[in-house]
Order: sequence, then structure tokens, then C-alpha cells
Amino acid sequence: MNFYKTLDLIMRQDIGGRGLLPSLPASPLAETVAALSGAKRAVLLTGFPVRLADGSFIGETDGPSGTAAAAAALNGIGCHTAVVTDSASYPLLKEALRWMAPQTSLVLLPKNDTAAFIRNFLSDFRPTHFISLERPGKAADGHYHNMRGEIIDDMIADSSPFLSEAKKLGAVTISIGDGGNEMGMGAFYRQITANVPCGAEICACESADIALASGVSNWWGWGLASLLSVETGRFLLPSEEKETELLRRVVDAGGVDGCTRERTMTVDHLALDIHLSVLCAVTELTKRTMGETIPEPFLFITCTGHAGRRLSSPPLLSYALPEPKQ
Repeated sequence: MNFYKTLDLIMRQDIGGRGLLPSLPASPLAETVAALSGAKRAVLLTGFPVRLADGSFIGETDGPSGTAAAAAALNGIGCHTAVVTDSASYPLLKEALRWMAPQTSLVLLPKNDTAAFIRNFLSDFRPTHFISLERPGKAADGHYHNMRGEIIDDMIADSSPFLSEAKKLGAVTISIGDGGNEMGMGAFYRQITANVPCGAEICACESADIALASGVSNWWGWGLASLLSVETGRFLLPSEEKETELLRRVVDAGGVDGCTRERTMTVDHLALDIHLSVLCAVTELTKRTMGETIPEPFLFITCTGHAGRRLSSPPLLSYALPEPKQ
């Protein structure tokens, strides 16, 4: 089993039972790494708001961590990066970047005159790459939706012009999501409408040049870091300890789980240990592919669901890692 196929399998474990991933074609990872390896200036967009019981709203824990990991990896190959988000997620990203990617600029997306702001910002920054990760995408009805089909326009700055404006400037556009309502996921319209609850209503209508789906959007932050590590020979992934502290800082800044709406050390109702098992899998795959020695036997992952229940769709239980890259 080769590196790309194994990485894609790790990323696309449907632990949360969303239903989308089994229907999708293989991710275009050779195309992705070819595009990313030449990145000079990258804009990363994230931030998904969650309405709380008292009517207020704040950003969720899926998005900041993955974006920070991707930004740090891009910084590691000499790419200048800027992360853009709106007010609901700004404090979360401030802490995430301070901890993981301090070289990255953080830009606040205004609620008013957003289209003009986006055009001017992109014109000044001149990105070679635009990456959205767990950012709501506008559906065919002209509204933004959460996974329950609820309209969330009042909680979000209209960031929809980013894709088209970035393409006009010649930037490669990459979008990452896990449920189909994220920016750029229009590439999977047929699969989303057929397999995701409320899919026809919530599916984002625009498509990125490259669309990547995973069990949790954050995971592709590690996935991109893995691709760049193997391509450049520089190990760019965070440690489990650094990732744990990152999530703690995001939660301390107000971040909530997007499914439970609670301030806990979870992402998409999945315990931290589950996410760390995925990071461990990506790390060991990356090191093996880069030629580093890891203990035999090949990686073995197990995890349980909430309250000790076995997950109906657990992570890969065992697989052979590819031979080291020559």
C-alpha cells in the first residue's frame, strides 16, 4: 500500500458516522502535494460559528487546530502565511497561532463591506495558494447552513467571494471539509445530496480546485503537513503534546465542540485520545515513508467511543506501512 493511499485511508475514517466519506473518490494527493510544494504566499480561511443556549455564538474546536498545523507546515517550507477568520473564531485562532504558528499573520474578516475587503486584501497579499478548512460555504439558496440545516447567516461574515477572487489572481484553491456544508465542497455535490442528511439543502455550491474530505476537518491539517514532510524531507508535524496543548488553548479561548456546543477537550463529539490516535498514525506513516525506523510490528490503532462503547466505524485497526521513500 503506497503512502498516498494509506494517508487517505487514515484521513477518511468515518468515526463520527457522517456518511459522506465512503462514497467519495480517492483524494488527489499527488496533485495536492505538487501544488503545495511551490507555495510562496498562502491565505488560510477558517472559523465555523456555533450558537449557544443563551443565543450567543462562538467558534467551534474543529478548524483552528488544523489551520494552525497547516500554517506551521507551510511556514516550515518558507511560505508566508496569513489566516483569515471572523469575530466568532478570532480569539481561538489568536491562541492557536500564537502556540503553533507564531510567524503567521491573523486577519479579522469584517461583517460589513466584506466583498470589498476580500478583494483588497487578496490584491495586496497576492496569494499563490488559498486554503479553506472547516469554513461554511454558501449553499444554492444563497445561505450558510450548519449540519442540522439551520441558517447561520447572522453569525458569519460573508466569505464566499474568497474562492472566486483567489482564482482570478491565479491562486491554487484547496478546500477541506467533513460534512459537505463547507466552502469548496461543491465538487462532491452528487455524493453529498445522496448520503448526507439535509445534503441538498446544505451542500456548498462552489468548488475548489482541490477538495479534500476527512472524518474531522482538523485532520487534514496534519495530512497537509505529512505530504509536505515527505516531499521536502523536513518533518513538519506537531507532537501529541503540542497538539494537546493547542486544543486546551483553543478551549480556554472559548471554543466549543460543534456537536455538543460545550467547552470540552473534544472535537466533533470525539474524545481527544481519538484525535491523537489519528495524529499518531499520520506521524508514524510519515516517518516510515521518510526512511526513519519505527518499531515493528506495523502500526496498530485501537480506540473506543464515548463511555467505553466500541465505535461502529473505528479507526484502521491494522495496515502495512509503505516502504521508505527512495
